Amino acid sequence: MGKSQKTTLIVLAFFSIYVIWGSTYLLNKIAVAQLPPFMLASVRFVVAGILIFIISKIMGISLRISAKQLRNTIFAGFLFLTFGNGVVVWALKYVDSGFAALEISAQPLIVLILMRILQGKKIQPMSVIGVILGVIGIYLLVSQNQIISQEGSVLGMLMILCCMLSWAYGSLFVGKAELPKNYFVNTGYQMFSGGIMLLLASLIFREQWVMPWEWKTSVLTSMVLLILLGSIVAFTSFNYLLKTVSPEKVATSTYVNPIVALVLGWYFLNEQITAQSMVAAAVLLTGVYFINTKKTLQLFSRFKR
Repeated sequence: MGKSQKTTLIVLAFFSIYVIWGSTYLLNKIAVAQLPPFMLASVRFVVAGILIFIISKIMGISLRISAKQLRNTIFAGFLFLTFGNGVVVWALKYVDSGFAALEISAQPLIVLILMRILQGKKIQPMSVIGVILGVIGIYLLVSQNQIISQEGSVLGMLMILCCMLSWAYGSLFVGKAELPKNYFVNTGYQMFSGGIMLLLASLIFREQWVMPWEWKTSVLTSMVLLILLGSIVAFTSFNYLLKTVSPEKVATSTYVNPIVALVLGWYFLNEQITAQSMVAAAVLLTGVYFINTKKTLQLFSRFKR
């Protein structure tokens, strides 16, 4: 692959994790209004994994992987999808989609801190400022009376924080782990294994399943978009970027995701955007910018070889 082709592919992959993933908060919020959260997520990822396997066979791509690669994809599937995504979907029953996206925008801070703890990477002075601003932004976000007074909202916020830790650790793990070289195949195994584990979680928690023929049109549309765009396209792009650029760069998707989620949630679901939420967003995203500013400016000119 030539340098220009690689650059184009990276730009398209970033567009996928920036914009498409920003819309998944709205889609999940719509679907979880009728479907149990673990059932919703399990159907999404199992179907997406099966479709990826079918497409791979049609394209003549081998699905054979080693035992070690299988173990690693299952572990990554748990970190990203079973826990990292499934619990976020559950939390959306109690918090607005835009609020969830704003909280998750602190992801680069979590990645940076874990890189310091697990890899001994030194935190630069600008990044220290970013972390401080990020903490202030999160506090302003979660301390609003109209939010914490809602039933289940505090638990939902705490669980989203746990999901962020899972995603952050998964990002570092995938960046170093031995995984299938084909990003499409890698995504397929993570989707399928993560979906199966979500299915087990749904059975363990005794969720009441709603059959597809009973789904509302809006729920069915959301599920199709989640499977095709949110899962197959965006998650394949995510896995590709984790092996092509650094985890901090991939985490910059949190600049755009909350903006997309806030606008869509406000427009389609009439979710309230408070003045304090806007201030919190500005402080939080400024902190994230401080963490990544130098790397972001070089994002499309220098890539990890």
